[in-house]
Amino acid sequence: MTETRQESLPWLDDASRTDIRCAVEALYRVHGLMGALTDLDALLVRISEESRSVAGAEAASVILYDEQADELYFEVALGDTGDQDRLKREIRLKMGQGIAGSAAASRSTLNIADAGGDPRFFRDADSASQFQTRNLLAVPMIERGHLIGVLEVLNKVGADTFSPLDVHVMEMFSGIAAAAVANARLIEREIKTERLAAIGQAIAGMTHHIKNIITGLNSSTELIDMSLDRGNREVMDRTWPVLKRSVRRISNFVQDLLSLSKPRRPMRHECNLAGLVGEARDSVRDLFNTKHIEMSVDLSGVDGRVWLEADGIYRCLLNLLNNAADALPAAGGRVWVRAWSTPPDTLEIEVADDGPGVPAEVRESIWDPFFSTKGARGTGLGLATTAKVIQEHEGTINLARSGSGACFHIVLPGAIRPACSAEESLGESKQ
Repeated sequence: MTETRQESLPWLDDASRTDIRCAVEALYRVHGLMGALTDLDALLVRISEESRSVAGAEAASVILYDEQADELYFEVALGDTGDQDRLKREIRLKMGQGIAGSAAASRSTLNIADAGGDPRFFRDADSASQFQTRNLLAVPMIERGHLIGVLEVLNKVGADTFSPLDVHVMEMFSGIAAAAVANARLIEREIKTERLAAIGQAIAGMTHHIKNIITGLNSSTELIDMSLDRGNREVMDRTWPVLKRSVRRISNFVQDLLSLSKPRRPMRHECNLAGLVGEARDSVRDLFNTKHIEMSVDLSGVDGRVWLEADGIYRCLLNLLNNAADALPAAGGRVWVRAWSTPPDTLEIEVADDGPGVPAEVRESIWDPFFSTKGARGTGLGLATTAKVIQEHEGTINLARSGSGACFHIVLPGAIRPACSAEESLGESKQ
């Protein structure tokens, strides 16, 4: 390739051919970085570094255009000397102000051999950065007719001004930089729009869920008040379980929000797995009885007690049982809870049902916060919270089966330990 280039450019000397080769290689590197780097700041720094290297400059800057303020600001400033951070903090240029502002306003490249003698030179930038500019090359960054900013290189090493080759190379670099910034801003806007839409959808779903619970609470309290006034114990006995269920639902909802909202380290202690499963079973007993759901529990594979955060694992079991109940038809069905130990210290738990299973098109989304297929009846917090609690236990949870019914499989390393004393358990829980 080198020989072909030399034959096609016979009028260039060896130094010029070397400069062109370096410029082309730098362009290839920067173009490759656009696909490899998703961080715009990192990409612009690399573009500045390559520009400074290829142009043989002491410093380089990427100056972006703020369309709302109609001003330019330093996004990247690289140099061997000077206070570049202060330059980025303090200096903003109006359109037409300074050489960079003039290049932006005219949308044309400015190659200034004597910066100090040019009336457009903005000396406050040198004062802020404590850098002495002798000559500079300012190239506007344009993307599809829109001004993105200005790419600058300062102080040509070993020469009084930048060469025509430097100008051509920097103009190509400015095009790449402009495209990178424009694409990054487009992606940022799309992400922001999607995030706002997701937040709005989540709030709407939570509002419906809370409204349904409050409706149940209000109806229950009205019936209880009426039964108290009339001394009707039968109505109170029928209504009291409904009231307790509504209180439990809103309590579960708040606990899920709290669990999901912040990272935490589980406080493990020695506990009884049968007791945790029994507590979760008692919490859904009314719902299971109403829907005529049979529940089977097999904990014979676990010998002795386990080492877990009881509240967290209880919430996981409760969420999985509630989901199973919601998935089963009104005519009833079956739910299984099974647990066993795997050497040396792992606890495995399965919660399964014989319902319709999880549709293939939503299996990747069921772990996302606020994703729900239940409409106003669901918050989309249950599985997201469960996955978070399991991950905090350094474990895993996955959908092991989803054809004829759903089966969620939990793996909890370090949960099987020899029985320890109450003092040891208390000491661990306080760490």
